[in-house]
Amino acid sequence: MAHRWKNTLTSADVTPKSIWMNRRSVLAGLAGAGALSSVGGMATAQDALTPNTLEEIRSYNNFYEFGTGKGDPSANAGAMDTSGWEVTIDGLVDNPGTYALNDLIGDMTVEERIYRFRCVEAWSMVVPWNGFELADLLNKVGVQSGATHVAFETAVMPEVMIGVQRRVMDFPYVEGLRLDEAMHPLTLMATGIYDEPLANQNGAPMRLVVPWKYGFKSIKSIVRITLTDEQPPTSWSTINPREYGFYSNVNPQVDHPRWSQASERVIGGGLFAARKDTLMFNGYPEVASLYEGLDLAANY
Repeated sequence: MAHRWKNTLTSADVTPKSIWMNRRSVLAGLAGAGALSSVGGMATAQDALTPNTLEEIRSYNNFYEFGTGKGDPSANAGAMDTSGWEVTIDGLVDNPGTYALNDLIGDMTVEERIYRFRCVEAWSMVVPWNGFELADLLNKVGVQSGATHVAFETAVMPEVMIGVQRRVMDFPYVEGLRLDEAMHPLTLMATGIYDEPLANQNGAPMRLVVPWKYGFKSIKSIVRITLTDEQPPTSWSTINPREYGFYSNVNPQVDHPRWSQASERVIGGGLFAARKDTLMFNGYPEVASLYEGLDLAANY
């Protein structure tokens, strides 16, 4: 049965179109649903966010392979060469192999998805991603019946990744989703922002975007996707399981042990801007059915 869902964000929530000539304006909701669902018109006052420019999106990042400061990725990621990129697909799939990126995704239908982005550190953005549903990619390679989870792995290039050289954490960075989360039509494989290719610091050439989860779940610069019948290890829940769980759903009712998650600081809002209330599932209630019967406080 096709999912039907809505997105309350519109082009009004991002940088004005006049800045980006000939920009496509395909809102979230086309692919997977078979037809455009209600997109809610203008965003409500509660949903309104300060517009984020491409510069803001590219300059304020967490990508520990390139350093731990917010400006480190944009300063240090330029040397990463994404030409000739390959992605290995393995595990419980019908067509395993190592694929040239264009061979893997060249026939995918790319659309624009305007999504909220909420970091576990309690800051947020609105980002107009370009990409395709992860479900389309998984269906292409053929998911076998025993698969229950999808694992992802980021590239490790110590010659150009200063964070890898300094061993700021264990690499490669790994993440994972339950299969039903991965197949949900909101789950995106992003290849661009504002119709521009992803910058290295944003996870070029291809990254995951799961808008109802904290941003660290949306793994960058993917080189491996594995279908498995077990819950895979994830980097942050391995490093510090007390603070970072496998699910990492945005939940204003469950605080991080060191700060509240009830509100967020909107990047671009200015030094004295009021904080914004955080929405359950980051404002995507259509995913709530994935977690019926699951204690979201215990399974954080």
